[in-house]
Amino acid sequence: MSKNVTVIGAGNAGLTAAYHLSLHGCNVCLYGSPGFDEPLDDIEQKGGIEAVSELAELPMSFSGFEPIHTLSRDMAEAVAFADILLLPVPSFAQNVLFDEILPYLTDEHIIVLMPGNYGSLTLKKRMLDKGYDTLNPTFIDAISSPWACRITGPAQIAIMGLKEFLPVAVMPASKTDTTVERLQEVLPLPLTSLSNVIAAGLENINFGGHPLLTTLNMGLLENFEGDFNYYKDCSSPATARAAAVMEQERMAVGKALGIELTPELDAMNALYGTDAKSVYEFNRSSETHGKITSAPDSSKHRYITEDAPYLLVPCHEFGRLAQVPTPMVNACLTIDNAYNQTDYFQEGRTLEKMGLSGMTVEQIISYVS
Repeated sequence: MSKNVTVIGAGNAGLTAAYHLSLHGCNVCLYGSPGFDEPLDDIEQKGGIEAVSELAELPMSFSGFEPIHTLSRDMAEAVAFADILLLPVPSFAQNVLFDEILPYLTDEHIIVLMPGNYGSLTLKKRMLDKGYDTLNPTFIDAISSPWACRITGPAQIAIMGLKEFLPVAVMPASKTDTTVERLQEVLPLPLTSLSNVIAAGLENINFGGHPLLTTLNMGLLENFEGDFNYYKDCSSPATARAAAVMEQERMAVGKALGIELTPELDAMNALYGTDAKSVYEFNRSSETHGKITSAPDSSKHRYITEDAPYLLVPCHEFGRLAQVPTPMVNACLTIDNAYNQTDYFQEGRTLEKMGLSGMTVEQIISYVS
C-alpha cells in the first residue's frame, strides 16, 4: 500500500506530523495555506525540518533532521498527492480547510482530524449542504494529537513526547476495521478503535483539564503572562475537586448515550504510560507535560477558544437532549463567555451544526453507528 500522506496545516502539530511521518518512512506532502508562507519558506531554505534534541536543558524525543518529500501551496496538488489527508489543526480551522479540499475530494479519500472534536459530523453536514450528495469519503476523528510539541524556530520543532497509543473513531463506523488498518500503516504509534465519533469527542482528554483549569487560574495566568508550568502550577486540591465534578458530568452524558467512557485518570495513565493515583497527581508529576513552561497567557488561548466551544458545548448539548444536568460544564462556559465577550452556547458545536438537530438520542446513535 502507498505510504503517501498529505498533512494539511503548517502549525505546531502540522510540522511535527510532517517530520515524524517522514522519519517513519512516509512520503509526505505538507500543505500550507496561501498567506501563511513563512513555515514552508523556512523548510525550503533549510531543506527540511529539524527536531531538537533538547529544550530548556531538557531532553526531547525523536530528534534529527528530515527532508519533506513535497511542499505545496496548491490544494489540488495536495489532495491528489495521497488518499490519506491528515488535518492536525485547531477545530476552528476545520471548516475553512475542508471547503478548500471539497472540490478535489474523492470517495477514496480518508480525512483524519487531529483532534476530531466532532469535526466529522460537522464536515459531513457541510458537504451535504454544499450539494456533494454523492460524495462518500471516510472521516476519522482522533481524540487528540499524538504529539506534545511546539515550533521552536524556523523549520525547527521540539517533541516533548508521544502518546502510547491513539484512540480513533471512523465515520461511517461500518468502515472502521479497514480504515484503521490503512491509517496504521502510516502513523508511528498504535491505534485503537472507538465505537463512534461521539465517543471520540467525549474521550478527548483535554475535556476536563484545559478549559476548566485555565478558567479557574485566569487571573494569575494573565498577570504573570503564562510564566508557569501549566499542569503542575495550575493544579491544586481545590481545582482537582472541581474537575472531578466535571468528570462526573462527562461520564453521565456518555452513559445516557449508551457509550461506555474511560475514566479520565485511566485514560491519562494508559496514554502516557504512567501510574498516577489521581488526576491531581498526574498533572503534578507527568514528565511529558512538565518539560517546559507552556501555560496560557490570556483567555484567547486555545485551551478556552477551542476546547470550550468544541468540547464543552457538545457535552452540554448532548446532556440537554438526554436530560442529564451539566452545571459545572455550563458554569465554565458561562465564565468563558464573559471572558471573551461571546456566546459559546450559540457559537460552539451545537447539535444543529453537527447535523443532529431534531434527532432523538436513539436516532443520533444510529446515525453515527
